Parts: sequence; C-alpha cells; structure tokens
Amino acid sequence: MEDHTMGKKNKWPYLFCLPFIAAYALFSLYPMLYSLQLSFFDWNGIGTKTFVGLQNYITLFTKDPLFWKALKNTVILMAFSTPITVFLGLVVAYLLFDISRGKRLYQTVNFFPYITTPVAIGFIFSYLFDWQSGYANKLLTSIGILDEPFYWLNSETASKVIIVIMIVWRYLGYYMTIYLAAMTSMPMEVYEAAAVDGASNLKIFTRITIPMLRHTTVFLVITSMIGGLQMFEEPKLLFSGWAALGGAQTGGPGNTALTVVWKFYNDAFNLDSKLGYGSAIAYSLFMIIMLFSIIGFKITGRGEKES
Repeated sequence: MEDHTMGKKNKWPYLFCLPFIAAYALFSLYPMLYSLQLSFFDWNGIGTKTFVGLQNYITLFTKDPLFWKALKNTVILMAFSTPITVFLGLVVAYLLFDISRGKRLYQTVNFFPYITTPVAIGFIFSYLFDWQSGYANKLLTSIGILDEPFYWLNSETASKVIIVIMIVWRYLGYYMTIYLAAMTSMPMEVYEAAAVDGASNLKIFTRITIPMLRHTTVFLVITSMIGGLQMFEEPKLLFSGWAALGGAQTGGPGNTALTVVWKFYNDAFNLDSKLGYGSAIAYSLFMIIMLFSIIGFKITGRGEKES
C-alpha cells in the first residue's frame, strides 16, 4: 500500500514538468529538427521543395567565398573582443570589490549598457562615429589629431575597431557582475594572510585573485566564444542605424563587418530567400561552435592540470 502511494506521488514532478517539455518540443526542438531537414532541400519558403542532398553544404564550403569571409570576420572580432572584455571585467570587479562608498552606484553605471536596447546601441555608435556630425570627429579635429573628418564607417579597419568597442562597452558590466559574484565566495582568510605577510596589491591580484577565479574565467571565455561566433546585433545595427541614412551597404565596407549570422539572415530572409541554404549555414555554424567549444575546453583544461 505504501509503495503504491509513493508511485502515485512520483508522477507529480513529471506532470509539473510536462508544460515546459511540451513548449520546448513545440517551439524549440521541432524547429531545430525541421531546419536540419530543410538544409537538404532547395526551397524559397513558398514553392515546392526540391531535395538536393548535401549540395547546400558543398556549395557553402566550396563555392561561396563570402561565407569564408564572414567566418574570418567573426573569428577576428571574437578574438579581439573576448580577451579585452574578460580582462577589463576582472579589473573593474577587483577595483570595485573593496570600495565602501558608492559601490552600488558604480556597479549600476557599469551594468546599464548590458540592459540597453541593442537598437539604441547601434544608433548611438553609428551617430558617434558619423562622418559629418559624429562627436568622435568633432573631438579629434578640435584637439588637432585630425585635420579633416575621418569616414570611420567606410574604413575596413576602423569598422572592426568600432564593433569591438561596442561589444566591450555592452558586455563589460555583465562580466564585472559575474566576477564580483565569484569574489564574494572566496575565503577572506587568504587575503588577510597575504596582507600580514606584506604582499602588495599587485601580487595579491596576480597570485591569489586570478588563480582563484580560474573556473569563472573559463566559463566566461567559453560562453564568450559561443556568443562571439553568433555575433549579429552589433555589426548589423551599426550599419543600419544612423549610418543607414548615408546609404551604408550591407556587411559594411567590402563586407568587412559581415558575420556568419548576418550572412545567414541575408540568405534566408531577403527577397530571394533560400531557406534551405540558410539552414545549411545555421547548422554549419553549429558545428563550428562545437569545434571551438571543444578546443576551448581542451586548452583551459590543460591549463588547470598544469597549474
């Protein structure tokens, strides 16, 4: 009798999980499996589907140089923005950790960009670096660094630099918050012992704080790599905000700001939509993200073993 009652009670957790499982299967799992199936077809979303097998993937990797350019741009932007954001987030968190007055204010100010609407961020940065009315040109010309306004958004190198600045500015507060949360769980006895031994703040930071935050850093680096390979909002909105009034082209000058997700968006949802080809791009990016994640885990895991 007791076992029968326990069996009935054990059904309730599954019943409570059922709405989430049903919603996930309907709105996430089914679209993912359907897009995988769609990657083997040629379809524009309206007409008849034509099975093409692996042709979409073959075309993508052998006959579409724009895909490789987009992948190169994405990796470059990720490679520059990730270490800068992680390092600055750690430094800012360390500086704010021991502040007694105004700590909440500083944390809030640094976290505001993370919750700012991406569309607003795109308009802000495209306006700041606008050729004619941007404050960057006004400042640099007023102090004599530039003789004439510089066309930032028409330069391949400057476009990448601006996107990196956007990413760092937007996500710095998030990284700072994660590091601050990790620092609050560290034992204070270690810091007190180091202070008694006469260790300087620099040695405490490099010999104690950084090693103890290793797992947090690994988490942030891996998630940054995954998010960086899915980069879309920053470059897309930069060249669709204020810069769009000047007729900025898709992908930036010479497609130097084109990312893989932006290319997927253009191929799958433009006027001449190719949903099958777009699905092939999405699943190719999924495999690339898996590869980068495995490499990242191997590198960070090896570093932990050596330490």
